[in-house]
Amino acid sequence: MQDYYYMLVVKPSSHHELFSDFLVDAIPVGFEETDEGFIIRSEEDLETISWGIEQFSEALQRALGEVVDVELILTKEKNDDWIAQYQQAITPIEIGPFYIHPTWEEPKSGLLNIAIDPALAFGTGHHPTTASCLRAIASSVHAGDEVMDVGCGSGILALAAMKKGAIVDACDTDPISVENARTNAEQNSLAYRRLWEGPIQESEEKYDVIVANIVADVLVFIASDLKKRLKEGGVLILSGIMDKYEEKVLRAYRTFELTERIVENEWVSLVLTEKGKI
Repeated sequence: MQDYYYMLVVKPSSHHELFSDFLVDAIPVGFEETDEGFIIRSEEDLETISWGIEQFSEALQRALGEVVDVELILTKEKNDDWIAQYQQAITPIEIGPFYIHPTWEEPKSGLLNIAIDPALAFGTGHHPTTASCLRAIASSVHAGDEVMDVGCGSGILALAAMKKGAIVDACDTDPISVENARTNAEQNSLAYRRLWEGPIQESEEKYDVIVANIVADVLVFIASDLKKRLKEGGVLILSGIMDKYEEKVLRAYRTFELTERIVENEWVSLVLTEKGKI
């Protein structure tokens, strides 16, 4: 490990979700989402990424015909303190029957405990989309169900389904997420039936429940793939959707019945079942 790392703080004036989508596609490392924007950390210099974000902001202004400013703060930090600081900020959280806690906190009696430590992969239960997916899993997943977690991140949703007694597959296109998901399963004494780096198209299975906590545009793009992999009468749990993009997602899944809609702030999660199959 190097003695120093680089930290880039990104504060867009608006259109945070578009900047988030850009970062997911453009940078080779994970990033932290904050109320004001994003924090990118890497042992490699981030000047090129900073320049790329400036170029994206300018292109966005031209495309939208409005002012979209972005504040960029690039610093060099000691490599031994940011993880400790981040860990101190992570507290246990109770969501439905689940108790999500870091490994240095004790489990809670009477709940389904999931130990997740903060890492670069998305998902410790604190983000509204993760929390709403956990609520949906609590009501929609049953013992013996075959479940697919698409874009699994830390694996928290897959682990929640396992805790409910499901047989779980999971995938992510990010190798860091896949490794983190594997580690988190091991420290919870759980196991995937299959975990892989890549898209859902690599699966030949059919599932009772498919969970996809990604972003609206990707959910629209992979709609046909999710439908192909769902058993008759199966359930889709879709999240990562900004409320203004909800209708676009629903149009892509118009052959499904909306059975539950969970809203927190500007984020929407949808539970869908095939029409006539409820």
